[in-house]
Amino acid sequence: MSDPDAPEEPIAPEVVRAWMSPEPGRLLGRGHPVGDFLEAYEWRVLEERAGHLVLDVHLPAQVKNPRGQLFGGFTPTYIDLVALRTVRAGLPPKAPRGWLATVNMRIDYFEPVVEEFRIESSILHRRGRTVIVQTRFLDRSGTLLVFALTTLRER
Repeated sequence: MSDPDAPEEPIAPEVVRAWMSPEPGRLLGRGHPVGDFLEAYEWRVLEERAGHLVLDVHLPAQVKNPRGQLFGGFTPTYIDLVALRTVRAGLPPKAPRGWLATVNMRIDYFEPVVEEFRIESSILHRRGRTVIVQTRFLDRSGTLLVFALTTLRER
């Protein structure tokens, strides 16, 4: 277990840049390790307002199971990344930003996720430093594929 009083390691500048300064219409830039793995630099932001995101997303080969579907173990990675960004969605670039920690995540799988899909994510509740985010994966016809609730805590 890590020491909570130990000084935090500095974050690499390319990671900060990828997180803080994506190209217009993109969620992240290149240089964020998780974002690069998911190829999030290619996702299109369809809608963004305070506490709400809608994204056009694809499945890179490295997250597919042998049937060409999203391997279930990678689903939380998508959800966590999007939930973290949802908390900051619609805020001005210079808005104060604290560190967020994911403290709970519940995921329901309804249909396989294949190829391109849409992610809709919104803050459901905020109280003090705790934020609950709802994330939904939908196919092109609007069928619900995955539903998740993520509890985040501002540190």
